[in-house]
Amino acid sequence: MGQHRRTTSRRRLLAPTLLTVLSAVTVAAVATGMHSLSSSEATAASSPSRTSPSATTPGSPSAGAPSPSAAAPSTAPSAAPASTSPVATPSQPSSPPSSDAATTTPSAAPSTTPAPHSGDLGSTATAPADPESATVGVLFTGSVAAGNHFCTASVVHSATGNLLLTAAHCLNSTDGVTFAPGYRDGHAPYGTWQVTAIHTTTGWSQKADQDEDFAILETAPSNGRKIEDVVGANRLGTNEPFGATVRVYGYPADSESPSLCINTSNQQGSYQRVISCPAYPAGTSGGPWINTATGDVVGAIGGYQQGGDTDDVSYSAYFDHTIAALYSQAEAAAS
Repeated sequence: MGQHRRTTSRRRLLAPTLLTVLSAVTVAAVATGMHSLSSSEATAASSPSRTSPSATTPGSPSAGAPSPSAAAPSTAPSAAPASTSPVATPSQPSSPPSSDAATTTPSAAPSTTPAPHSGDLGSTATAPADPESATVGVLFTGSVAAGNHFCTASVVHSATGNLLLTAAHCLNSTDGVTFAPGYRDGHAPYGTWQVTAIHTTTGWSQKADQDEDFAILETAPSNGRKIEDVVGANRLGTNEPFGATVRVYGYPADSESPSLCINTSNQQGSYQRVISCPAYPAGTSGGPWINTATGDVVGAIGGYQQGGDTDDVSYSAYFDHTIAALYSQAEAAAS
């Protein structure tokens, strides 16, 4: 059972004819989701190489997930316990090392604060190569090479220094999956890290709840270094306002550089954020939404329609006590 306790009584009050029409429209929209993986990417690996009592392996999302209601909830989502949200300021890297080959030994990262990003709200451009974008990268199965990545992920701050955030629908196995932060033009300037475990909620693993389409991934050390020690990380933000201005990152499947869009997000239903940003197609799933005011990551492309059925509108499940609890479980398992 999902941890968001939504009632279903209003659906039962719909007339049969109207319910049939709405169901048909919903299925058609979800089936053509633009941010989700292709079938070959979703099945690129077999079974997870590692599990734990607090780790769950997600199944494939349901194509018939209902459309979120446009109306705001009567009450705000429950607040997460203060102890579940990371508060330490993460370290950030400087510019990438001079050698950007995929086999480069990762270099140490000085502690700096990301510079503010400028640009027109709602426009999309290539993200600059800076400390914040270095925490964002791509997931690969197989070799790190141009055209071989399938989803976006980002480093999330933790006491263990080895956790990533992505969308739950992005993968259902760790076999052969690696993460390359700061990836550009076929090269991994900071190195690569092997994904060793996937943590999702029971709401996702049991019924592909679109309001719980997020996952925390564990990574193994690379050349004896933890990923956060090399590229820094973004703090997980929970219960932050729906109407926040955010920086949205993502790697389109047909691009070798990350895209960046800055705009104000809005509420779509009880547990979904929505944002208008052009040119976010397949491959951008899992891309982080970073609050420009707090620097916290408050979303990841996914949720409704696996992130949206057009390139110009993206969704994220709302980050509240549900992801805070998942984060705590993943951090404990990774210790």
